[in-house]
Amino acid sequence: MLRKTLIALTATAALATTAYAGGMKKDIVDTAAGAGSFETLLAAATAAGLVDTLKGDGPFTVFAPTDEAFAALPAGTVEDLLKPENKDQLVAVLTYHVVPGKVMSTDLQDDMEATTVNGADVTIDLDNGVMVETANVVTADIEASNGVIHVIDGVILPPSS
Repeated sequence: MLRKTLIALTATAALATTAYAGGMKKDIVDTAAGAGSFETLLAAATAAGLVDTLKGDGPFTVFAPTDEAFAALPAGTVEDLLKPENKDQLVAVLTYHVVPGKVMSTDLQDDMEATTVNGADVTIDLDNGVMVETANVVTADIEASNGVIHVIDGVILPPSS
């Protein structure tokens, strides 16, 4: 629990600092890059060709898994997803972490469903903290110029087609 709290506090401080660096609010990609704990997510977004979209006007709500969340996946999962031949699967996973519009924590209701850019719904659970599917939101409401980031402690996977 202490480790989770420290990670959340570090992520909050890093994101808050980078989101407003130089007095200007940065976009989702630049905010995540400045935090230093989303290198895997950003590498995946680059491999999937989604960086320009996430730097676009939005607004977007991104449930952003940390590097630690990606590291918790079974060995070889990230490496396989980053292969060019698996780009469609990578896009499906990443777009499952993005909801169109700006959804702040105050907009959430228990057991609500939100349709992701992927087209599949995610379920929000408020019974024991805030959860998106199986991931806990460890830091909420990091505002960026084109949306909001909610830091999560797990990678959520879309339902199989």
